[in-house]
Amino acid sequence: MRVGVAALAALGLVGCTTPYQSMGFSGGVEAHQMTANTFRIVARGNGYTSGTTIQDYVALKAAETTRQAGGTHFLVISAGDASSASYLSTPGQMKTSVIGDTAYTTYNPGATYQIFKPGQDAYIRVINVPTGQSPPQGAIPADEVIQFVGARVKRG
Repeated sequence: MRVGVAALAALGLVGCTTPYQSMGFSGGVEAHQMTANTFRIVARGNGYTSGTTIQDYVALKAAETTRQAGGTHFLVISAGDASSASYLSTPGQMKTSVIGDTAYTTYNPGATYQIFKPGQDAYIRVINVPTGQSPPQGAIPADEVIQFVGARVKRG
């Protein structure tokens, strides 16, 4: 019985993760053009989103942006961790009961929770590799990322 309740609770929390969507209140991913062939990819998650999910979002957005810009491959120029952490504290509670001439007090202390929100920023350069030519070292084929990463990404 407990396992079933735990499984349902876990499924409920999975629904709270940041979906692959435009940037919004609960996070998302977006691309900003910096030069003719350079883009900044920004992805942010909420407290229920894993770091690997955000990495998938960055890779997929880079691939989609590459295709939209007419490229076949992209190079990651730089990438950085943009995660953040915040804290939530709940107050303690004290309750006093009087029985006869005696007062009994119980105290439940508050708790502090850390909320980790994964984020990543990356700069990519879009390139177009003609058919039959070898791409430069480190170039990532956009179509393959869309095929493999796109299949596992939860869309909003």
